[in-house]
Amino acid sequence: MTGKLLKASFGSLLKEYAVVTLGVISYALGWTIFLLPNNLVGGGVSGFASILFYATGIPMGVTYFILNVLLLIIGTKILGTGFGGKTIYAIFMTSIMLSLMPKLIPMEFIHEFAVSNGKLLCTILGGVIAGFGIGLSMSVGGSTGGTDIIALLWCKYYPASPGRVILIIDVGIILSSLLFPSYTDAGEVLPFTEKLAVVVYGLIQVTVSGYAVDLYLSGSKQSVQVFIFTKKVAEMADAIAFDMNRGVTVLPAKGWYSKEEREVLMVVTRKDDLNLLLRYVKTIDSDAFLSVSNVMGVYGQGFDTIKVKTKKDKKKKFV
Repeated sequence: MTGKLLKASFGSLLKEYAVVTLGVISYALGWTIFLLPNNLVGGGVSGFASILFYATGIPMGVTYFILNVLLLIIGTKILGTGFGGKTIYAIFMTSIMLSLMPKLIPMEFIHEFAVSNGKLLCTILGGVIAGFGIGLSMSVGGSTGGTDIIALLWCKYYPASPGRVILIIDVGIILSSLLFPSYTDAGEVLPFTEKLAVVVYGLIQVTVSGYAVDLYLSGSKQSVQVFIFTKKVAEMADAIAFDMNRGVTVLPAKGWYSKEEREVLMVVTRKDDLNLLLRYVKTIDSDAFLSVSNVMGVYGQGFDTIKVKTKKDKKKKFV
């Protein structure tokens, strides 16, 4: 029994790192194919790194790595080593991907697939793909680094939408691009009017990216309510509560046809954990009867925070 649970735990960890890897690849693809070839700017550390790249020629991966290491140190101390481990992996992978992908993906493909379709379409597609990558990584407690680390830090103490926090920070970074010179492929200084257009495209990009983050995270945080009918109530409840570390409630029940008194387990958990829960149930009692249903929202410890402000919250601001 213990061996199976350890294998399930290792499998879950492996799955989380695989999800982070897919998120990193998606994020790097958005920048490599759609944003950088069009001299577009974006938000976050990548956006600032791209601004320095256009102005000085410093490789984007170098700036990205240095700034993220600084943010990583802060994030690890506050959010814990588990977060830091996944983010260290994501930062290294993103740095590698941002360096390798421009060399691996042919410019002919990028020009035909992205550049030739115009900057507006590239802005939208690049924002969606990069935002999807960020959301994918954040859904398992990781991060592609940069402003999403700041967003997780902020949301730890002040309930807010991660995408909205990222959006506010990124707007400031994009506006800062007006302070740095940019150059065309021919080496000429980009006219100020074109820089203004780039800023507008950048604002569109972070808006689309932030929306993609929230859209993915809201879907990945869906929860389910499970009723478990089993004869091994105590063993099942202990496994869910202490091995799986999920809340479980034992409810008294009575079968109306059989008039038999028995107990039913109720578990509310994330949809992503449902397969693991089913594995626990099957291992303990293969004859158990289950009822699974989606729930609109779950608030409280271990789930979402109630964001409705009360009179007490308003008073605290003035104390």
